[in-house]
Amino acid sequence: MTGNSLTARKSVSDILASSDEGGEPSSLPRSLSACDLVALGVGATIGAGIFVLTGTAAANYAGPGLTLSFVLGGVACGFVALCYAELAAMVPASGSTYTYTSATLGEACAWIIGWDLVLEYAMSAATVAVGWSGYVRSLLSTAGLHLPPALTAAPFSPLPGSATAWFDLPAALLIGLLTLLLVRGNRGSTRVNAMMVVIKIIIILAFVGIGAAHVDTGLWSPLVPENTGTFGEFGWSGVLRGAGVVFFAFIGFETISTAAGETRQPQRDAPIGLLGSLAISTVLYVAVAAVLTGLVPYRALDVPDPIAKAVEVIGLGPFSAAIKVGAILGLTTSALAALYGQARIFYAMARDGLLPPAFARVHPRFRTPATSQITIGIVTALVAGLVPIDLLGELVSIGTLFAFIVICTAALVLRRTEPDRQRPFRVPGMPVVPVLGILSCLGLMLGLPGDTWLRLAVWLAIGLAIYFGYGRKVARLHRAAGPRPREASAA
Repeated sequence: MTGNSLTARKSVSDILASSDEGGEPSSLPRSLSACDLVALGVGATIGAGIFVLTGTAAANYAGPGLTLSFVLGGVACGFVALCYAELAAMVPASGSTYTYTSATLGEACAWIIGWDLVLEYAMSAATVAVGWSGYVRSLLSTAGLHLPPALTAAPFSPLPGSATAWFDLPAALLIGLLTLLLVRGNRGSTRVNAMMVVIKIIIILAFVGIGAAHVDTGLWSPLVPENTGTFGEFGWSGVLRGAGVVFFAFIGFETISTAAGETRQPQRDAPIGLLGSLAISTVLYVAVAAVLTGLVPYRALDVPDPIAKAVEVIGLGPFSAAIKVGAILGLTTSALAALYGQARIFYAMARDGLLPPAFARVHPRFRTPATSQITIGIVTALVAGLVPIDLLGELVSIGTLFAFIVICTAALVLRRTEPDRQRPFRVPGMPVVPVLGILSCLGLMLGLPGDTWLRLAVWLAIGLAIYFGYGRKVARLHRAAGPRPREASAA
């Protein structure tokens, strides 16, 4: 790097030289294929967005216009995905948005985006785990099994009667089990993920196929309900607000870019995984939203398990249990991918000296960043057990949109700073596509509540304080020490 730490940036060559290229024992192994990446992206994306937030967004913001909300989200993500595909193919290193920011905007901005990605990945995993807990409770109740209310919800969550919630134990246990699976290695976790993805897609397609035959088209009229007089409560502003609230449902495809450093042929496989998983997920989201709002009046969808409720409406009670199983599998794969992505972000930041070196250590047997994975697992389990799902969901959405704006900016900057760099995949319509991506994401951010913006500002302020108090100093010492030895490290 050159210049002071605020503006110093790495070139793409610097990043590739310090990344896990070459297969050293301290690096992450390249074991993932294009199919693995598509399954990882679909597994991460098809989760809480379909099984939990569709009902909330339809009932409170968009009504039947939720289908348009998902179209808006898909279009915005399409612009961003094209930028991701160019960057992931050109810079096949672990770290995703953090790594690309380091190459374009400098160390301080890279730290901030890495800090923001904690909202995107760790908080996403926590959100999904809370939704998973709700479906597990619902499924167990149909079998006559009831968990203690105090251990099934975050503190201050509304419970029937005078019951008081203390901790969402099922959500925390899910995070713990997935963390253990990820620590043991990619091949095992990707096989489990692929199997669950296939099962949940079959169940979703069955819901769309069966439900379409029972749709009452009258429930779609008007497609965009009249605004209540408050911005974001129905009307076109409600469609925009709904798109912003459910946007975190789309973040799963980004996990693929964090896996570029562990892909066999990243120049070819990363664009396939990014664009393929986004296309599949968007089609499924729009189809489910259309069927769901055509089966149940949208105001009645503000429930924890909206798809199961829709199945009961059409008189297929036994299928409701299958839907809940599909939801549990879908939410499991979403949480798995989010935990995977967050550990890779920490690995990349520690590799650059912005976090303690323990986070960059790779387990000598499992070849995974075990210290990062375990730390993320513990923190995320606590958040899942203690923070309500509505607060988590809004934080994840705004953090994701902020990160996506940075990605589009990075694609523009690298075209100017390194125009001769080989690009196996190139964004079409440069610079129009990245600019449209920035504007689309900014528009969705503006549709979110003001208090969500305030929480983002506070979170980023905390991140800046940590950087100036710790990260900048440690990173300077790391650069002065030179490249770290390439040797295996115990977790």
